[in-house]
Amino acid sequence: MANNDDSAQYLISTVSKRSGVKSDLVRAWERRYQAVTPTRTTGGHRVYTDQDIARLKLLNQATNNGHSISQIAQLTLEELKKLVNGEGENISLNLGLNNSDKAFIAEDYIEKCYAAVLAFDARALEAHFENAIVELGTEAFIETLLTPLLTIIGERWRTGELRPVHEHMASSIIRSLTYILRNNNPCPEGAPRMIVSTPIGQLHELGALLAAIMAELKGWEVTYLGANLPAEEIAAAVKFTGASAVTISISFSTDDHLIPKELRRLKKLIGHDVALIVGGRAAGHYETVLDEIGVLNIESYDHFRRILDHLATQHRQQRLAAK
Repeated sequence: MANNDDSAQYLISTVSKRSGVKSDLVRAWERRYQAVTPTRTTGGHRVYTDQDIARLKLLNQATNNGHSISQIAQLTLEELKKLVNGEGENISLNLGLNNSDKAFIAEDYIEKCYAAVLAFDARALEAHFENAIVELGTEAFIETLLTPLLTIIGERWRTGELRPVHEHMASSIIRSLTYILRNNNPCPEGAPRMIVSTPIGQLHELGALLAAIMAELKGWEVTYLGANLPAEEIAAAVKFTGASAVTISISFSTDDHLIPKELRRLKKLIGHDVALIVGGRAAGHYETVLDEIGVLNIESYDHFRRILDHLATQHRQQRLAAK
């Protein structure tokens, strides 16, 4: 496939490490099948792009699954994703990468993604996101790239370097990638169920959306309701689905008493048998009321996963006891 990207910057040693394809095999795939077509520096060295690395990673996975390189080398990146994962399935091909490798790759992508946001280049931002998902896998993409990037965007918006429209553009693209990030595999029978939303007045939904994705990856059956719902409606969804947990995201604090009132109301409506989990940038602002009503406050992604594991274990034990 021809490489028309002017962002080529990686030498073959880096490409081999990040893609999991040995250097001599990369050269063979180039020479025989034009799987990637690197550009060259003035000194004659091959240089590759993020998309080249993503292609090689997918080609490596596909050939490991039994596909012939001669038959798949000319497929587009999207076609390769479908071949490896099936239509709409979650992409997670971070072969052989340890946490430090992922952190290094994520930092590189954060710089590129922020530059695309600043330039208001939606197409470049989407391409960077798609390539990063392939390289990092969903969980590392959310934790090491997306969450820090959103924090930076929020900070730069408040200082005036970015306009609200920059944040809206980035958020729109993230929402459009949900079909890639979400776990579309069928939930196991008897999987615990969860409702995810934001309280009334909380219009920013990305934190809730990412929490829903993380819960799905842990095997939960998630009903995502979007943003800005009153306690009565969230509680109704719990009743309709038989959910054993509700996760709420709070992104912005306010001086009024609406959020504490809604949290108290929601906990009363869902009762003690349904866990109420709260996270988000502004959750700490309401620590007093969270402690008062017995809410599980998310401290980090690892903490959220531990909460999910604990609740899932409780759910299994209750199901066994009921038989």
